[in-house]
Amino acid sequence: MRGYAATGFGWVLTAAVFAASPGLSEDAPRIDTGYNSYGYPGMIDMPVAASRPDGELAFSVSSFAGQTRNTLTFQLTPRLSGSFRYAKLENLLPGGTKALYDRSFSVHFRFADETAWRPALAVGLNDFLGTGVYSSEYVVATKTIGERLRVTGGLGWGRLGGSGGFTNPLSFISDRFETRPERDIGRGGDVESQVFFRGDAAFFGGVEWQATDKLRLTAEYSSDSHPDEDPAAFERKSQLNFGATYKVAPMTDISLRYLYGSEIGVQISTALNPKTRPFHGGREPAPPPVFPRGAPSVAALSWTGQVEESAAYRTRVAEALDAQGVRLHGFTLAADSARIEIENLTYPQEAQAVGRTARVLTRLLPPQIERFDIALVSAGVPVTSLAIRRADMEDFEHDLDGAWKSFQHARVTSPAGRSTPLPDRYPRFEWNLKPYLSTSLFDPDDPIRADFGAEMRLDYEVVPGLEFTGAVRKRIAGNLDESTRPSNSVLPRVRSNFNLYDKEGDPSLTDLTAAYYFKPGKDLYGRVTGGYLERMFGGISGEVLWKPVYSPLALGVEVNYVKQRDFDQRFGFQDYDVATGHASAYLELGNGFHAQVDAGRYLAKDWGATFALDREFGNGWRVGAFATFTDVSFDDFGEGSFDKGIRITIPISWITGEPTRTDYTTTIRPVQRDGGARLDVGGRLYERVRPLHKPALERGWGRFWR
Repeated sequence: MRGYAATGFGWVLTAAVFAASPGLSEDAPRIDTGYNSYGYPGMIDMPVAASRPDGELAFSVSSFAGQTRNTLTFQLTPRLSGSFRYAKLENLLPGGTKALYDRSFSVHFRFADETAWRPALAVGLNDFLGTGVYSSEYVVATKTIGERLRVTGGLGWGRLGGSGGFTNPLSFISDRFETRPERDIGRGGDVESQVFFRGDAAFFGGVEWQATDKLRLTAEYSSDSHPDEDPAAFERKSQLNFGATYKVAPMTDISLRYLYGSEIGVQISTALNPKTRPFHGGREPAPPPVFPRGAPSVAALSWTGQVEESAAYRTRVAEALDAQGVRLHGFTLAADSARIEIENLTYPQEAQAVGRTARVLTRLLPPQIERFDIALVSAGVPVTSLAIRRADMEDFEHDLDGAWKSFQHARVTSPAGRSTPLPDRYPRFEWNLKPYLSTSLFDPDDPIRADFGAEMRLDYEVVPGLEFTGAVRKRIAGNLDESTRPSNSVLPRVRSNFNLYDKEGDPSLTDLTAAYYFKPGKDLYGRVTGGYLERMFGGISGEVLWKPVYSPLALGVEVNYVKQRDFDQRFGFQDYDVATGHASAYLELGNGFHAQVDAGRYLAKDWGATFALDREFGNGWRVGAFATFTDVSFDDFGEGSFDKGIRITIPISWITGEPTRTDYTTTIRPVQRDGGARLDVGGRLYERVRPLHKPALERGWGRFWR
């Protein structure tokens, strides 16, 4: 029913929230905040004005009346969370014989905290980037009463303005808020901001009771009229929903629900927080203690500086560092200082490799050496030099504030001159054999496909900066080659024929390249790579990066000329070639946030820019999102409208506790099309250089003494 008066329930519930008795003090126990059926903080179907712990990454699956919603939610900041949802809706499309597979994004922002007299307040957009099936907006208030009771009331638009709806109160601002434009359900992928907070509004609300430490009971009044599902999928008899949520593990909940007077629903939600490891502490060996110069030492007390003595020290230092998981790249002794070039093979934080190196040097170098100049090397190129006073190592090892003091006293600079590697450092050949997992998601014919197999990778370093690398894969099991979905792209099919590569490329030569890394200036880094650059393209790629060692800002330019590879991923090429490249800007925003903009020409010869924001945690976890907009129209791009996705990096050390630089990275794309497709060349400079510069070292310096 429409009208300027809200339903009686809405008024009573809203009054209860805002006039509730004062809450408890900040240190009082609070009711658990769960995830609703859409996967963002809420009750059953409706939202709450609360947030999950900062950094939490959660996955939830809810099912009722032929709908299954799979949602990945990341608490990006203490107040802001974002969700990506993949849902299957039965009996929704015309004819009722085919399911709709729907992809959508949501954001939830808590803009006011709960106080003794004021409720918490939040605003959200559901399905603001998707097909529009779940399109809705809301403003919600939540108040805690006592230790175990929480009341929520809110105002919704779109789907949340369907039951008990009344004329939009925002219409006093402009008449355009009275009508909500129709969305083209099915194409999706674009942000239609003209529908936000438009059309009828309606009240919703509910009550949550924390019955025990593990059991939470919920009753809510839903303002969702389910316009597309009722009566096609189920019969909606009531707007009241009831649910019980039981905590089966510290981060896992199971919910049972009775919905809309006619349906039973279930949900499971599980989460992890990158800030919290699965176990306490790490499993790396304890570092060697610092040897004060007054104590007995392996170092000779009467060092004469002869070449033979320097070689002997170099050998002992190399052996000791190898035991710590650090490779000695270069070694030079002077009258009162030592220059040590190292390659960190083991530790996720470069600062930990620096700390262990400095500890080793206090034990092995003669007492006349007052300063350690430790240079961090990547691809044979010295990137950062840290000057550490030996006296500081002796003074701060057991200081309660030793980590901060040692960083304050260290001098971080950009190394001058070329590297002087050890005589036996080059050439070096390495290989490894490991399993791989390759996935394909969101194909409506088969939403989850995967291949499992073995990958052999070879690395041959000839001289400093010159590397030859390659990898071969052989599938053992999987079904990626079973996809029969043809590309209907009107653009050059640079990515949309991915299933043909899966079908014909077994075994496959995924890459085979020669790369040269160099440092043309103090704050400049360069790369030239040629060969089979990725599984779909081969050619030549060149890059220059400007990145001062102290600066959070970096600028880069990359230019490529490539040809499309044959589908069998061996040595042949197809007729398509393209010159592509980008100008890039990188900025560290603080608190682990990184922004990146890449503007230029893409593989399908379209021009545009990619915008990315990532959050990186100190232990190596990284969660981010990106979106690409080019001169290709949404219609020509096709399903999804433009390229976008979520990327997640999981450090293996976080799982095992063992120190290792190995990680697993995956990109979740709602759909893979040809517009906005960028070359996937390995070894780009920014991610090789950034972890070795001062901002990253400072964030990880807490592990200097570990």
